[in-house]
Amino acid sequence: MSGPIFWLFENPPLVAQFIAFAVTAILAFAYHEFAHAIVADRLGDPTPRSFGRITPNPFVHLSLSGLVFLFLIGFGWAVTPVNPNRLRGNPRQTMALVAVAGPLANLLMAILYALPLRLGIVDFSISGNFLPSPYLLLNMGVWINLLLFTFNLLPIPPLDGFTILLGLLPPDLAYRLEGVRQYGNMVLLGVLIILPIIGFNVIGQIVNPVVDQLRMLLIGGG
Repeated sequence: MSGPIFWLFENPPLVAQFIAFAVTAILAFAYHEFAHAIVADRLGDPTPRSFGRITPNPFVHLSLSGLVFLFLIGFGWAVTPVNPNRLRGNPRQTMALVAVAGPLANLLMAILYALPLRLGIVDFSISGNFLPSPYLLLNMGVWINLLLFTFNLLPIPPLDGFTILLGLLPPDLAYRLEGVRQYGNMVLLGVLIILPIIGFNVIGQIVNPVVDQLRMLLIGGG
């Protein structure tokens, strides 16, 4: 059990787990948004550049409120300013390209974290003290990035998957669905809170199984 004293002595200590979570989550959220900014910039929208988002500095891409909620309840967010009307080509399709860049960045980061684990060049010690071991950091990095990759591809607003879906659908159907976007936060809350109450847990029944399969593919079952 953990409590105001004993939590420091779990294996690995929760403080080490929290540090690993904080570091890898900050990078996962930041470079997800950085990827959005880079692709939007390359497709002609100067908005991310005007907001100073074309930089690898992770802290520029973060939302303070999103981080607070992430650390308090395990669900956070960050946003990249993009103007679809300033993108070259069909706005729906180019916005889909901007949207897919974020999850793909998380998938790439998960692969990079997984490589040392897959190749067996990292000591499998989870932690010897209150600082996370390299193994714990890499494992956490794989998990968080796969979680963001999978979750953000769900085709519901305001997630990237919904924007990607609109870019793939026929124009008339995409136009009709576009109106759902204004209710995005309500839809997301319904998916995360109301659906589990009535017996369908999207995270537990869809996202986590996909994350587990991808993790096994990248680093094995250990």
